[in-house]
Amino acid sequence: MSQPSIAQSPRFDAADANARAARLRVMVFDVDGVFTDGGLRYGPAGEVIKTFDSLDGHGVKLLAEAGIVTAIISGRKSDIVARRAADLGIAHVYQGVHDKRAAFADLCAQACATADVCGHIGDDWPDLPVLTRVGFAACPANAHAEVKTRCHWIANSRGGEGAVRELCDFILRAQGRYDALLAEALA
Repeated sequence: MSQPSIAQSPRFDAADANARAARLRVMVFDVDGVFTDGGLRYGPAGEVIKTFDSLDGHGVKLLAEAGIVTAIISGRKSDIVARRAADLGIAHVYQGVHDKRAAFADLCAQACATADVCGHIGDDWPDLPVLTRVGFAACPANAHAEVKTRCHWIANSRGGEGAVRELCDFILRAQGRYDALLAEALA
């Protein structure tokens, strides 16, 4: 079964996606299939090895520079994710979460935010309880079809291969911050 493209997503409306991204104050990320390609590689001692895209990481840092609170809500628990979150300055990290809805409610309380000013990027069914509650729902190009049909925005890139950076750039442009941040980088 082929997955729908962004143009086939019943909820996709470019102007609406832009307006929703413009309101964001909090952006929540899943990890496996979003920050990573979703593959789980096991090392010789049984440890899980994950690969992160450095461009994605810089995009997350740019969101923080723009004043957007960043967070991770992940069903898996990993020291690697904790370290990556620390490297990126992500203060709100929820790992080993079986009820992402409860973690999201706690995050909203911690960040003093309502769901309508929050965004979430996820790729599979465990993300649906949050994706269907936020003001801006996003996913990578290779997300599950059921997720795609419920998102306001779908990346052209796959998870772990630039989807996060593409999303961050979209948000920064929607909020009118992209050009100023680029100008700072060029100064």
